[in-house]
Amino acid sequence: MKKLRVGIVFGGRSGEHEVSLLSAASVLQAIDKKKYDVHLIGITKDGRWLTANDAAHLLPEAVGGAHHLRAGDPEATAGAVLLEHGQEVTVSPVPAHAEQSENSLVTLRASAEKSLGVDVIFPVLHGTFGEDGTVQGLFELADIAYVGSGVLGSAAGMDKDVMKRLFSAAKLPIPKHVTLLRREWQEIPRRCRQRIEAALRYPMFVKPANLGSSVGISKAHDRSELDAAVDLAASFDRKIVIEQSIGGKRGKARELEVAVLGNDAPEASVVGEIVPCKEFYDYEAKYLSEGSEAIIPAKLTRTESKRVREMAVAAFRACDCAGMARVDFLMEPGESSAKRPRKIYLNEVNTLPGFTSISMFPKLWQASGLSYGKLIDRLISLARERHKEKMDNRYDL
Repeated sequence: MKKLRVGIVFGGRSGEHEVSLLSAASVLQAIDKKKYDVHLIGITKDGRWLTANDAAHLLPEAVGGAHHLRAGDPEATAGAVLLEHGQEVTVSPVPAHAEQSENSLVTLRASAEKSLGVDVIFPVLHGTFGEDGTVQGLFELADIAYVGSGVLGSAAGMDKDVMKRLFSAAKLPIPKHVTLLRREWQEIPRRCRQRIEAALRYPMFVKPANLGSSVGISKAHDRSELDAAVDLAASFDRKIVIEQSIGGKRGKARELEVAVLGNDAPEASVVGEIVPCKEFYDYEAKYLSEGSEAIIPAKLTRTESKRVREMAVAAFRACDCAGMARVDFLMEPGESSAKRPRKIYLNEVNTLPGFTSISMFPKLWQASGLSYGKLIDRLISLARERHKEKMDNRYDL
């Protein structure tokens, strides 16, 4: 029986490039080579697409073991420099720079048939240019089956402002928030500050609307910290989202996570909880510092767990996600009672979550009875199912 040809796409131009390398290394290590003919496709930080026939050598240390799977570990990411040398350029799907004018946009299908002939793409791209619908649009144009959400679901899952609008339309609880444009902040900062403080109380979280892995996020405890927090977020995106902190002076919110899997009939994993080593689960707490703790399953009442899992599926559907997503929640601190149950708020949906063997998405499914290898099988199957269903669509009269 002919093996299914799977292309794993990794790297990319986002600030989460190194995290992507680690995810790809774990998928490469776990995927069933007896079932799949695997081809790695690397994308450099400057946007060049490279074939990698000897791809295992790109991340030799990261493949070696879980103790290396940290984005801040230089030993785990040193192999990334090999992406810059020696491999064949297959696609350049980014605007060509003047010195690279000979590289033009070529559909991935034409290139893939020439060099790889893949049946399914498994994108392990986190953040901008990988998780935001841009590369998904390229796969759609190339008419290739791919793992994860489509253009709309990916874009909605990346944009925290649009995501919150969809959650509100679905009547799902979210923290109070204000959205600003960078130009507004630059031209009328005093009015923006008044608008923020009229709608929200300190402390507040300030975030770029379109970025992942908690990059560019700050917690402003008072007005003296607000300006710097907004300036930082505005350096990453034209839209800035400012959110009311859940818990406030009563303590830190509990950070809950659920993994969702499926297309039209999505299922939710058990609920997990992250106890960050810092004040909140920022990029450093996720990847650089030791001490953050994952509790699976989270210590919740049966009613709370059921509610969180149902909300996760509802959020997945509200954003038109497919394949997979990790849905994050914030829960009020303190004890729950029959008269006053703890409030639970949706934080965000991540359509291409971290995928190392020690990341929360695969760990949540492992705790739910689905191993890492079987999870990869299931995602590839869902990609093919979604692509096959798309073939039923008509595109002319």
